[in-house]
Amino acid sequence: MMGKSHLIIGTGVTLSAMSLLGYPITIPAAAVAALSSLLPDIDEPNSLLVRKALPEPLLRLLQVALIAGAIYLYLAQIAAPPWNLVLALLVGSVSFLPGRKLRHLVMVLIAVGLFAFAQVYDPWNAIAACILIIAVVVPHRGLTHTLYALGGWTALLYFAAEGMKNGGSLWIAGGMAYALHLAADALTRRGITPLPPLPLKLRLKLMSTGTKHGDKVERVFVVLALALVVYTFVLVPFQG
Repeated sequence: MMGKSHLIIGTGVTLSAMSLLGYPITIPAAAVAALSSLLPDIDEPNSLLVRKALPEPLLRLLQVALIAGAIYLYLAQIAAPPWNLVLALLVGSVSFLPGRKLRHLVMVLIAVGLFAFAQVYDPWNAIAACILIIAVVVPHRGLTHTLYALGGWTALLYFAAEGMKNGGSLWIAGGMAYALHLAADALTRRGITPLPPLPLKLRLKLMSTGTKHGDKVERVFVVLALALVVYTFVLVPFQG
């Protein structure tokens, strides 16, 4: 399922369900729901979440910085010739990596920066850095598409929101939206493996991303989610 569909379905259904169940809908809860609806795909460099967080202009800026760094290493002769040329070629060659690899590189650099310079946010800086590193090394629909990740993310939100006003809405919104993403991916032909290393596979094969049939099924679920949003936030208050 495409990122925009995950965003609409995960956020819309989550906020609608919370409202119908009587939970307060706050801006932080809505933001957490939106983030969580996309978060499982952080292991895919071309996913909507990663592309929005690390857009093309940022990648172009990184490429320019790498080329400039390569030129500096060569001209400054920090290493004796011919090693200055070797270092320059190594650094400069990184700028020619494809977009997927460059985004992975940026994610690693951000993780290193969080470890090195964000101790004031301990332990959340380390947690965020670990999530980024895991996203780089695991395959798509791997660890992030498991019940372990769902439980871990929900627990993180629970402890982060502890003591906050309406904090319960945060972990409920995050856990529900994350779970809806996994449920949506379980409808596809590829499916998910929720409890590795157990070979259990959730794969209903109702759709295949990128196919005409898959697009039709995806649109049906999007329309149903939007209908639920309209019912919850327009019709119910109007009837009341």
